Order: sequence, then C-alpha cells, then structure tokens
Amino acid sequence: MPHTAFTRRQFIKGTVLTAAAFGLAPAFSVFAAGKKLPVALQLYSIRGDCAKDFDAALAEVAKLGFEGVEFAGYHKYANKAEELKKKLDDLNLKVAATHIGTGSFRGDALKRTIEFHQTIGCRFLIVPGDGDFTHPEKSKALAETFNKATETLKPLGMACGYHNHTGEFKKDGDKTYWDLFAERTSKDVILQQDCGWTAAAGLDPVEMMKRYPGRMRSTHFKPTVVKNEAGKKAYIGQDSVDWAAVIEGCRQYGGTEWITLEQEAYPDGKSPMECSAISFAALKKLLA
Repeated sequence: MPHTAFTRRQFIKGTVLTAAAFGLAPAFSVFAAGKKLPVALQLYSIRGDCAKDFDAALAEVAKLGFEGVEFAGYHKYANKAEELKKKLDDLNLKVAATHIGTGSFRGDALKRTIEFHQTIGCRFLIVPGDGDFTHPEKSKALAETFNKATETLKPLGMACGYHNHTGEFKKDGDKTYWDLFAERTSKDVILQQDCGWTAAAGLDPVEMMKRYPGRMRSTHFKPTVVKNEAGKKAYIGQDSVDWAAVIEGCRQYGGTEWITLEQEAYPDGKSPMECSAISFAALKKLLA
C-alpha cells in the first residue's frame, strides 16, 4: 500500500477509527481485575508450520480455539496487510501483538509500521530483543526511541514495548537493565513480561507485575522447567511456574489485556502444534 506522511486530520481520524475498530474508548483502563483474559498463540511456537504453509497453520490455531495470534514474521503476507486482515477475519482471529525490530520505530519506517498494523488490527508493537538493551550507554538512547515512538502511537490507540528473556536482568550497578528501561520509559511503553524467562532468571513474575503495575498489557506465558526440576515438563500446569498466581497477578497488577502462550519446548516427542494444544488446554482450565 502507499506510504504517506500523516496529517493532523489523518491522526485524529485514525485515532477514532482505531478505537472504534477495537471496541475501545480513547483512554484505556489499566487494571483488569476479574475480567476475561483472551489468549493468543505466539506463532514462533509453531514456526516450522508457519514456514511450510502459513494459511494452514493459522487455520489450525483457530481450530484449537485461540482467540488471537502474536506474529513473529508475516511470511506470504509481508506488505499485504489487507490480504492478511481478510484471512484473519475469515478465521475469526484477532491480533494480540507483533514482534518486530526496533528499526520499525525509526524515521519513515514508523509510518509504514503504523499503516500495516492498523490495517490488520494490531495495537501492540513489541521488540523481542535488541543488543543495545544491555549496553551501558546505548540503552539510554534505546529507551528514548521507545518514548519517541509512543508519542506518535498513543493518540492512535497503539503502543510499543519490549519483551524480556533472562539477559535483561543483568545489572548495571545496583539495578537491572530491565529496571533501568522501565524507569527511562513512559508508563505507556509496554513491559511485555515473559513470565517463563523471568522464572528462569530466578525472579518472581508476580513481584515484577507489582513493581510495574499496569505496564504488562501483553504478557507471555512460556512453559518453563527451572534447572531441570525432577518430574517437571514444559507444559502449562506441569512446569515450574505457578501459573494460577501469575493469572491473578495479571488481573490485579499487570493491566493485562492479552495473554500470549509461547511454547518453545516440545516434550515427549510431540509436535510444536500438539504441545501448544496441551498447554492451551491446561491454561483454559486455570482461567475458568
């Protein structure tokens, strides 16, 4: 699609249309105690299936009952937002978020990023990793990149954010880089906590939510076995994470609007899709 500069009128129109499309008022409620938490699948979980036949993979995700997807690449739909939107509508799938590079927020790329993701109905633009995050000096400029992007995204009902692994909890002085990023960025910048990686780092995901209330509007549930605990498997409910407590944390503190399941381990020789289905079934029981 063509890429043009946004005028003030287009920004206002975009804000109204985006809010209407998502069924939202312009201002978001941060805390979501007791509300239903929809579940998406991070498509990286089934990346082999996506690479082989993206349409078939999306159809299987919808068949399993997921309400949405989080993208990790667009395969045949790169630069084909309207076609992707039609496919998602046909499958009754929403877009919980996407994982994209920091460069998507810089310069003219931001306009293209906004246009594509508005078209497919994606509000949350998340960076899954950037080497500058844990650099003593470059981390400051990286935080400012997110702040600047937020100034453009917020009026459109959109937000950007960052996803943790374990490395983000390395320290610069007496603070972790995760804490420093949180302090240096606007509260509108999402801290997409991957609760599995947080647990793997020896930290409590719920305490992280309490520390930064309302900033985990998109939250990853990654089944994780910490230090090869005996008898544990990397399925929701069979692993090392207290997911019932995490769900309560999402509702009480995180401001979570989407739970995203990410299945990165595949026990028992099962396929990625089968493992994702097993974890999803367990997660639904916990959410009920």
